[in-house]
Amino acid sequence: MFGLRSVYFYLIACQITFIKFFKKLYFSSKNYNKSLESKTPQQVYYNPNPFLLSIITSYKNQSFKISDIDPNIFWLEEKKKETNQMHNFFWLNLIDRKADNKKIKKIIFIWMLKNSKYKQIIWETSTLSARVVSWILNIDIILNNCTFEFKKNFLDCIISQTNHLKRNIKFEKDLSKKIEILAAIILTGLVFKEYEENFDIGIKELESIVKVFFDDNGFPLSRNPYDLVFFSKYFIFCKEVIKDSQKYIPEFLEDIIDKNLKCIHYIKTPNNQLPLFNGATTLKLDQIQEYLDKSKSDTKSNNLGGLLKIKHKSHFLIADIDKPPQKKFSRSYQSGPLSFEYFLDGVKIITNSGFGNHISKKIELLSRLTACQSTLSINDTSITKFEKNKIISKVFGNSIQNSFRSFDFFFKNESDLLGFSASNNGYEKKFGCIHKREIYLDKKNNFLKGTDHIFKAKDGYPIRYAFRFHINPELNVVKTMSGNSALIQISKNKSLIFTVKEENLEIEKSIFLGEKKIIDSACITISGNLVNKNKTFNWEIKKNI
Repeated sequence: MFGLRSVYFYLIACQITFIKFFKKLYFSSKNYNKSLESKTPQQVYYNPNPFLLSIITSYKNQSFKISDIDPNIFWLEEKKKETNQMHNFFWLNLIDRKADNKKIKKIIFIWMLKNSKYKQIIWETSTLSARVVSWILNIDIILNNCTFEFKKNFLDCIISQTNHLKRNIKFEKDLSKKIEILAAIILTGLVFKEYEENFDIGIKELESIVKVFFDDNGFPLSRNPYDLVFFSKYFIFCKEVIKDSQKYIPEFLEDIIDKNLKCIHYIKTPNNQLPLFNGATTLKLDQIQEYLDKSKSDTKSNNLGGLLKIKHKSHFLIADIDKPPQKKFSRSYQSGPLSFEYFLDGVKIITNSGFGNHISKKIELLSRLTACQSTLSINDTSITKFEKNKIISKVFGNSIQNSFRSFDFFFKNESDLLGFSASNNGYEKKFGCIHKREIYLDKKNNFLKGTDHIFKAKDGYPIRYAFRFHINPELNVVKTMSGNSALIQISKNKSLIFTVKEENLEIEKSIFLGEKKIIDSACITISGNLVNKNKTFNWEIKKNI
């Protein structure tokens, strides 16, 4: 079955690769660029609020100042160190709208002279979509006191780029890029009367994304907290521009935004960031905080998106209790079933390593390994394998090859205990092992305790197990003289004791990959060998009194 599925994805990937190859050749032809030309809008129907751009971009390169730049040298090759960031025009969010408008016109004029025809990198989907959105949101200052010729060329350039997006949206398999495209298409349909059909096209496609990519609670099927926030920002952006244009907001859009915000409320950590599961990086929620504050945070579910939250007094814990997403949604999945993150008094104690996509492709792949999550790994292998076929990876991303079951989930909320137990069979096929994890907050004694079980379904196969508890890189951890405990220093006068009963632990070097650079850290490791028996591990984290 797995082989047939791989063949299917390979054939689809080959088809898309060939189509894209021939399209790129066609895109560079005069005929194609000529075909993108269509009716020039006679006027701008309404000027959207330029500050809406802050919803979808956190572009804050403070060293970038238009006032210090000569427009005539702005696009010189030696100046283009970060092509995408320059050509997406998100930096328009930083300009002084009163002082910089003349220079902006000159910069855009030179850009149109050089790049109004298709160029592969500059017309890359995300870059092009962002550029259209940025130009339209700043259209009032760009067209203010401009010549007739500049206005015509500028509007024609927007329409040509939008036509390119419309023609090729059906070939875009990355839904993150697809929603960027739709934001641009919807915006053109609102601003230009001649292209009102763009609004209808964009809304229809937007609704289809909601149907195929989100579960009933509004959590992405990728199980990626970053996707949840990313799509939420674009949904909110679309809603706000529709509202700004005094047009009717579709009911499905209101509904998915409400669900998304409830999901974000549920998973957001005490430091107002995302938990580091399945593709999430260290990301603050400042951009949508206004909308979070206005939304309701109530939810009746014990878990959302396969993430279970336990909260009691100053304790906060969130764990991954579900199986992997479908292959087509797994490009960011990290192999950490039953991994967890733990906060006490607002400080993160136990963490996962984070997704290394902001560092490099190699580090991103490393960050997806089970050893980088706070859970069990066996024989230094990962529970899920990743796609090795280059053609499939190029089209569908570095997706997973295999899956596993999560089962026997039980949530407990009693007078003295609050927590859960769950199991998975990720290591059963290869090593004959089932992993069961129980984690509870002891309400009466105010500490966290856990029990991990390794059940051997097959005897005679030796394994080496390793339970890793990655420590927040901002904290220090040292092994105590007893050998079975570690001191976690939070501040000068505050520390915790991690203890495992009847076992020894070690402090290993680790790395934290949730930022834009590799940060040295440490992890508490419980490891050993197991052959023909089941084994149980009892551990706890208490305040050091």
